[in-house]
Amino acid sequence: MTSEKEIKGKVSALLPIGVFLVIFLGAGIVFNDFYAMPAIVAFLIALFVAFLQNRKVGFQDKIRLIAEGVGEENIITMSLIFLCAGGFSGAVTAAGGVDSTVNLGLSLIPAHFVVAGLFVIGCFISVSMGTSMGTIAALAPIAAGISQQTGFSMAVCTAAVVCGAMFGDNLSMISDTTIAAVKTQGCEMKDKFKANFLIVLPAAVITVVFFWLVTGGMSYEFKEIGDYNLLEVVPYLVVLVGALIGINVFVVLIGGIVISLIVGVGTGNIALSEMFTVVGDGVTSMYDITVISIIVACIVSLVRANGGIQFILELIRSRIRGKRGAQAGIAFLAFLVDLCTANNTVAIVMSGPIAKEISDEYGVDPKRSASLLDMFTSVGQGLIPYGAQLLSAATLTGLTPFDMLPYLVYPMLMAVCGIAAIILSGRRKNS
Repeated sequence: MTSEKEIKGKVSALLPIGVFLVIFLGAGIVFNDFYAMPAIVAFLIALFVAFLQNRKVGFQDKIRLIAEGVGEENIITMSLIFLCAGGFSGAVTAAGGVDSTVNLGLSLIPAHFVVAGLFVIGCFISVSMGTSMGTIAALAPIAAGISQQTGFSMAVCTAAVVCGAMFGDNLSMISDTTIAAVKTQGCEMKDKFKANFLIVLPAAVITVVFFWLVTGGMSYEFKEIGDYNLLEVVPYLVVLVGALIGINVFVVLIGGIVISLIVGVGTGNIALSEMFTVVGDGVTSMYDITVISIIVACIVSLVRANGGIQFILELIRSRIRGKRGAQAGIAFLAFLVDLCTANNTVAIVMSGPIAKEISDEYGVDPKRSASLLDMFTSVGQGLIPYGAQLLSAATLTGLTPFDMLPYLVYPMLMAVCGIAAIILSGRRKNS
């Protein structure tokens, strides 16, 4: 096999990625719907194009190349974690964990802190659930109710929910974005969480102050808060604490599934006969991203063998100097790919192998490169008006994505904090 350094960089090897972007973005523009073309279909077409390239390599050799790429340890581990995280999400949701967590948070919000409190609750729920979409679905209707009762702008209330959702999407131990970032960069989840949290904490604090000031002088009392059961919140806490103290992620997630089922059956939310069904439904919900990750691994394997990855690395090397430049390159790459794909998990899976090459080349700590990947794809996802998060929030509240954009301060501040972290990341030259 030819080593990575012996492969000659070729821009033509990037044709499959270009085909994907043209098809995916083109369908979104033509049909005015960026979900008209399923990402998996666009990736399969790109894989077909990759197979047509480089006729010097036989079909069976190309099959062997993609089999080696898919069989790589991090790809297999990432796929299995996706499925386990889906199983936990399905079990804990059926057990009533989402409703109890939301109602518990609402019961703790002071009346004068209501919109800023929505952001804080969104942060906690998204970190616990591992999904920004689920957080928006749970809290957007509540944000609409608060707006109607208080006279606060609907856009401000909904933006607070979206900001909180993006906080957890970037940090949660069971978020597909975190899993993808960690596994493509080869670091531990707890290490990435700690490094990432320290960078985005100032952004979160400033966001709380922003929403408090914007809505200052008015308060709102929740007339009807649903019941909550602290037992139903326990599975989230177990998974969060277990991951933070360094317990193996598979053990944590499987333990979370078991505890969720025990709580669900014990509280009567899950019938004994439905125990495996709720877990299966959760696993099924992760099929799309798992299959996409496998197909992307196939495409990247062929692109790498044809010199595409080497071309990108040579292009980046010609424009950056040192570790800080490498970090800036990773951040820009992640942000750009997310703008093109409108899906931060897919963006991480696509840009992760290139980011790994850059981080190895310039000595960037894997936890830092994983943090940058996750942060800057979340920055893009939290601001693009054609992304699932803003479209979902708009649909649930009757707004347009552009109504919320001026108040989406958390993604903006996260970008500022990320850039500041790169600038302040030390001036020692890479050996």
